[in-house]
Amino acid sequence: MNAAEALRLLVNEGEGLLLEFKERFTPRIDEDIVAFANTRGGRILLGVRDDQTVGGEKLTGVLKARIHSVARNCQPPVNVGVKRMGGVVCIEVPQGEVKPYSCAAGYFRRLDAVTQKMTPHELRTMFRLHDDLAYEDRVCAEAAWSDIAKDKIRAFLKEAKISLRNVVAKDLLQSLGMVRGNKITHAGILFFAKQPLRFLRHARMTLIAFKGVDKVHIYDRLDVEDDLLTQYQAGEAFLKKHLNRRSDIVDFKRYDRYEIPLQVLREALVNAIVHRDYHFQGADLTIEVFDDRVDIRNPGGLPPGLPEKDFGKVSIRRNAVIADLFHRMNMMERAGSGIRRMRSAMADEGLKPIEINFGTFYTISFFRPDAERRPNSARAPGQINAGVQSELGPSRGRVRAEAQLESQLESQLESQLESRVMTALMNRALGKADLARVLGQQQASGSLHQVIRALLNQALIERTLPDKPNSRLQKYQITYHGKAVLNRNFKKQKHA
Repeated sequence: MNAAEALRLLVNEGEGLLLEFKERFTPRIDEDIVAFANTRGGRILLGVRDDQTVGGEKLTGVLKARIHSVARNCQPPVNVGVKRMGGVVCIEVPQGEVKPYSCAAGYFRRLDAVTQKMTPHELRTMFRLHDDLAYEDRVCAEAAWSDIAKDKIRAFLKEAKISLRNVVAKDLLQSLGMVRGNKITHAGILFFAKQPLRFLRHARMTLIAFKGVDKVHIYDRLDVEDDLLTQYQAGEAFLKKHLNRRSDIVDFKRYDRYEIPLQVLREALVNAIVHRDYHFQGADLTIEVFDDRVDIRNPGGLPPGLPEKDFGKVSIRRNAVIADLFHRMNMMERAGSGIRRMRSAMADEGLKPIEINFGTFYTISFFRPDAERRPNSARAPGQINAGVQSELGPSRGRVRAEAQLESQLESQLESQLESRVMTALMNRALGKADLARVLGQQQASGSLHQVIRALLNQALIERTLPDKPNSRLQKYQITYHGKAVLNRNFKKQKHA
């Protein structure tokens, strides 16, 4: 059958599941290209009207280049064939191997002789049948560009030390691999949406502190329903809050040392966020602090294709785009050496080896040192002056330290504003703006800024993000030392 005969046959058969007629080329043929790729493949004939009359179309070099350009701009790109057929142009579209495919207008499929935009239900069905596309790369059909928070983009750029002026959200997300067919992917939502849980209701982090060694008595809990960077920062702050630490003074600089090395917990926290199965619904990423250990539970188990015997030796990213952003912020390495580093750091501190359990959830456990080996908290009253305790002995040093504390009560709480600030922080951490509102101020006053600095210098309050003092997420909480001072001050006022 020659080209003319083949064309005649196709025209006579008319449009159908595998054939579409177009009078002329327009960029909107990308909808038909992805529709065929998402279904069974097919042909588009340029130069044939809907009424099956042939007007003809010349195949020029320019037209061929435009067709290939449109096909390459589909997500994923579609490799089409273009040829002359009896006075018209035939575009041959193969069935896609990595469905679903999308174009700038969205996702389409071929239904009989119609190119039809897919419904969310149809998309979900296709996702289940063709799960080659990672969940982070799938588009969030309901999200619009107005849902992206500019302050979160600025926070990421600052953490990543990327200097850009007048950055356009779409351009940035496109360059980061978070845009498909002009739509924002789940990765983009998880990092930069104003309200990520509005679109991905299950993508939260739960932080719980238990009294004892089992899940019976909860004494602190925080549900983090925000972007992934905020989740990381909140998780780190929660661990710092509930783990013991000591402060070493070297060359007039203070260095905090936690009972479990902070770099180990940070690495585990980032790994949990990066390797989480965000398609897994009904469970949160959870950090649980017990008297004897810290458990980090991650929904999803091992990444597909990674056998248990290769865990910690081979790096497989379940969420390559999310991992890339954390790498850009210098919070993780690409090499698959994180588990080895964590094990080595725990051994260097003389701590028990970490335990890892696989299944529906991936759980990593870090064991706290025995009570007698734990560093005394820098926030405890007996640690006001470590030099005094080491010089005079435990008993005399403690008496001297408590005497110093008692003598400082009035000077440390000499202003009513200081007392009110510490009282407001007694049961919860607050940022400056929230603290100002609690104190009846429309915005943080100069006096409030001064009081916060003074209380920080006296170790009566502390930052929730000590390594990032200027973070937009910064909050303040009362220290153990601050609680002791405040309680003693209340008792003195009561008996005055």
